[in-house]
Amino acid sequence: MGAKWFDMVLDKLSAGLKDTFRRIAGLGVLDREAVEAVIRDLQRTLIQADVDVKMVFEISKRIKEDVLKEKIPTGLTLKEHFIRVLYDEMAGLLGKETGRLELKKQRILLIGLFGSGKTTTAGKLARWFKVRGMTVGLVACDTHRPAAREQLEQLGKKLDVPVHTEGKKPEDIAREAVKKAREDVVIFDSAGRDALDGELARELKEMGSIIKPDEVILVLPADIGQAARRQAEEFNKLVGITGIIISKLDGTAKGGGALAAASVSGSKVKFIGVGEKPEDLEEYDPKRFLGRLIGYGDIQGLLEKAKEAGAEKTAQKIMDGKFTLVEFYEQIGSLQKMGSLSKVMDMIPGLSSSGMMKKLPENFMDVQEDKMKRWKFIIDSMTQKEKDDPDEITPSRISRIAKGSGTKPEDVRELLKYYKQVKKMLKMAGGGKAFKRGPFARMAKQFGMNMG
Repeated sequence: MGAKWFDMVLDKLSAGLKDTFRRIAGLGVLDREAVEAVIRDLQRTLIQADVDVKMVFEISKRIKEDVLKEKIPTGLTLKEHFIRVLYDEMAGLLGKETGRLELKKQRILLIGLFGSGKTTTAGKLARWFKVRGMTVGLVACDTHRPAAREQLEQLGKKLDVPVHTEGKKPEDIAREAVKKAREDVVIFDSAGRDALDGELARELKEMGSIIKPDEVILVLPADIGQAARRQAEEFNKLVGITGIIISKLDGTAKGGGALAAASVSGSKVKFIGVGEKPEDLEEYDPKRFLGRLIGYGDIQGLLEKAKEAGAEKTAQKIMDGKFTLVEFYEQIGSLQKMGSLSKVMDMIPGLSSSGMMKKLPENFMDVQEDKMKRWKFIIDSMTQKEKDDPDEITPSRISRIAKGSGTKPEDVRELLKYYKQVKKMLKMAGGGKAFKRGPFARMAKQFGMNMG
């Protein structure tokens, strides 16, 4: 499920918001009746995404008052003003500000209830710091859950990161790590319980006094939905959290509710977990996240992923949609270093809104290694003219290429189909009129969103 997490998990919220923005852009007459109809649709979308009902009606009231009563800013039409008000409210719903972690020497304590995904998140966070040039150490302070220590040790081995385990009690392990850890960033994994009880409260307070953490980050699973607010507030009273990570966003439809609830708890969401792999951790920026929800994409996020994988030029060529068959093969290989190809494509402005992605077969964008090998043999068997212009490849040439590469004709046809489909997707994304001019384009420019 991780490969298409954004479309599959937040599908209703994303589809609903896209429809709302499109509906406003397409309105011929914008009067009170039209505004109220749009707001009713928005209410349904937000409630289906598990956003608190009271919050939904407060947002609706503000939008209605701002659009119908406020003086329209100079240079905007009423329709553009409506889009801007809606955009600002949705960005505010998902978190008014970006929560960031600084790249500096520090101690981080991860806390949360049982099953929140703290241990997996500790590994993801370790990788995030490591690829940015920091040395990282993990500390296994969860002695409550069976095999928690072993899980963290396995993650440490995979990431080539040391794991501190000396001691029997959580407090002893933390104390030893504070004394002996020499890494730039030391991440402490703590135990959870089924509920925030007295035992957990005592343990976390003592851990805090020993570690003296620079950051206390609450890990909340997305499937708790609206309950995220209550947990965040309770943990904050107990130990004073400095931020939130929403984990398991790839496995529930309640992600919108969890993000909205966390944003009003008084604590900023710093990261979201979007899959099971170590690289499936994304910095959370409400406006960029909203941009992806409504089909604007996330150029900044794409280029950050590309930089991590050393594939900046590849990402730019893919966005431009300019590549030969050989370059296409090389780019797919480079993009795979950035994670799921579906996630990469989802970040390109206008692509998800074009509807093309949903028309593709399941897992179309996630090419396996054995298929890549076959494609290399196939491309090597082509003439230079065929590599530069695949439209030259006739059925008789397909048979020749298959025979020369030791593959089947259907393998050659599959490669050609894949190449053409991807080029078509990128052409649709770049040529979407609604995103190149008119209200959407002007709004995007005002909000600092690069539409390519």
